[in-house]
Amino acid sequence: MRIAFLINQTHKEEANFTTTKMALHALGRGHIIMYIGLADFIYVDDTQIDAHVREIQPHEQFKNNEEFLDRLKKIDKQRVSMLDVDVLWLRFDPVMDMHNRPWAPAMGLQFAQLLKKLGRFVVNDPDELIQASNKLYLENFPRQIRPKTVVTRNYNDILDFQNKQNDKIILKPLKGSGGKNVFMISPNELHNLKQTVDVIARDGYVIGQEYLTEATKGDMRFFLLDGEPIVIDGKYAAVQRVQQKGEIRSNIHQGAKAEVANVTEATLNLVKKVSDKLKKDGMYLVGLDIVGDKIMEINVFSPGALNAASQLNKVDYIEHLIQHLEQKTKSFYQNK
Repeated sequence: MRIAFLINQTHKEEANFTTTKMALHALGRGHIIMYIGLADFIYVDDTQIDAHVREIQPHEQFKNNEEFLDRLKKIDKQRVSMLDVDVLWLRFDPVMDMHNRPWAPAMGLQFAQLLKKLGRFVVNDPDELIQASNKLYLENFPRQIRPKTVVTRNYNDILDFQNKQNDKIILKPLKGSGGKNVFMISPNELHNLKQTVDVIARDGYVIGQEYLTEATKGDMRFFLLDGEPIVIDGKYAAVQRVQQKGEIRSNIHQGAKAEVANVTEATLNLVKKVSDKLKKDGMYLVGLDIVGDKIMEINVFSPGALNAASQLNKVDYIEHLIQHLEQKTKSFYQNK
């Protein structure tokens, strides 16, 4: 197969990214790998979309992720027809381009939509990703699995929400990732509230969520593939992300430590309450962020930490992922 990964920009890719590992596994299974930046598409007409791509053939051998990525970044781009691509996998983070290239994520989704209409297999589904472009997507799921939430840009609305909770609350950008501008506000710290709301609101809407006491233990990143948990030898693709002392953010690159997750029957029952809709929405690979009995976020663009789950559980989830993609792609084109 010819598998194209749509990313933000090649020079921003890193060796430890899940996308890098996915590309290497696919290459090892004999597939042609392409990397496409959000600025690389060409609209020819309503029957033809091209792109400037970096392409690596399966005969090339690499010792590790670093060697692969170094080679990728040195390759000259070539123009190809996207109608010759079997899979377009959307692996970009819209937040990375929110300030310097705000046009880029929207254009990436539009070109992906065009390719879907032209009969190409695109994951995750670009039509639904538009609806899931920020944290409001979670509000489409059952109320009992969600934390109490307010979305606004108004300080008084946040203050009212804080007073109703009569406890700590978490404030963060509605459209954000990586733990940037995430704050915990206590009832005795309201003198900082307006300033905090103003800081977050510079980039758009603010989401306020109830504080869950289980968050002191971090959160669990739990992966779903085509609506089902990824499980090998009884080990689920999940990691417990434990924040540093004095830190509220559980993001790995903010210093959190990845540990083996304790996936319980309660965890699986919680996941079942969202899995059917995620599959119906065409969300092929998803990362759920779980705290206690609540899902805090649904990551649908480029969920990371799958490689960390493989290392902790000593099983290869990414190899399983590529094998599943092969069968999914075959079925897609057979049923066209």
